[in-house]
Amino acid sequence: MPITSFDVAAALGLDGSPVAIGFLQHQPAGIPAWSGGPVAAGCTFWRHARRGQAFYTVPADHYNCAVGAHVHGIPLPEDRAPELADTIDAMAEAGYIDRSEVPSIPTVWEPPAYVAYAPVETAAFTPDVVVVAATPAQAMLLHEAALRTGVTPMTAPAAGRPGCAVLPIAMQTGEAAMSLGCAGNRLSTALADGELYSAIPGPAWASVAEALPDILGANETMSRRYRDRRMRVEGPSAS
Repeated sequence: MPITSFDVAAALGLDGSPVAIGFLQHQPAGIPAWSGGPVAAGCTFWRHARRGQAFYTVPADHYNCAVGAHVHGIPLPEDRAPELADTIDAMAEAGYIDRSEVPSIPTVWEPPAYVAYAPVETAAFTPDVVVVAATPAQAMLLHEAALRTGVTPMTAPAAGRPGCAVLPIAMQTGEAAMSLGCAGNRLSTALADGELYSAIPGPAWASVAEALPDILGANETMSRRYRDRRMRVEGPSAS
């Protein structure tokens, strides 16, 4: 059963589906295991779900990105555990991150046995978070819907690196957040330069989606008002 009947992707003109992500302790029914082979980063799975695939992963599917596994609450096996420190060392040496930032990186609190992904409109599991690749204009409308439903403060938090940290932020605060998309996240998810990620807590997705029609209508009304006022003030040559 769909989480909501309102088609957010069509209403906002998104390039792809909002992605439902579930951190699960039991194997989800109705969707297959990931069969696409090794991926360099767990956020790669966002890209496939955005394009219509539904599947679940196991912890080993996330081992190739030490920082991403850490954010997802997935411990690396003993023989690979040094990769996290090695990756942080490489980031620090490149000037990409300061070591003092590391303790503040958000992480999923309970290690998942499975992480499931699907287009939100067909998800066969209850998502913990929904991520939406959106332009700033589209993200603004999502933000207004989240604000209308009490799912975000006026000034929503924005995560930089690592991009996947937006998942535990939204899950643990119960509020919408944004990710500007770090270098690795943008590469792995094929996020366009003109896009960012909005993250909506899964339990709040339906209410945010259902608030969108009113938000879209209000914005269209105000856009007409702004255009009319600009013509009155600046004249026919306004462009």
